[in-house]
Amino acid sequence: MSASFTKSTARNIFYGGAVFFFLLFVALTFDTVQALPKRDNRANLTEQVARGKKLWETNNCIGCHTLLGEGAYFAPELGNVYQRRGPDFIKAWIKAQPTGVPGRRQMPNFHLTDAQLDDLVAFLKYSSEINTNNWPPNIEG
Repeated sequence: MSASFTKSTARNIFYGGAVFFFLLFVALTFDTVQALPKRDNRANLTEQVARGKKLWETNNCIGCHTLLGEGAYFAPELGNVYQRRGPDFIKAWIKAQPTGVPGRRQMPNFHLTDAQLDDLVAFLKYSSEINTNNWPPNIEG
């Protein structure tokens, strides 16, 4: 066996494998670049959604919540909360915080105005409409 497996054979396997996986990487990159614009939601990006995202960032919501799988895991996933609960529930929930239920994690009250709540709900609606290829795998996040 060692007589038939030479340095030349090992070098050819290495370079052949390197070329194969480089070409595979290029093909997968090309496929991703072609597929992502068809799956995003940029056509529905409005000024209200941008203001909602600004609120999301300035209040550090991602410090506790996840959005489309990114963020902290202290509080619920909010990528599909608009579909699960609806805009009225989201607004009422944010206004009612903290609930004061013993033994539960409490969300702080950010004292958002009705216009800010509308902006935040618009951002969550926008996020819920992004084609995430069925992620998260269940409706409850």
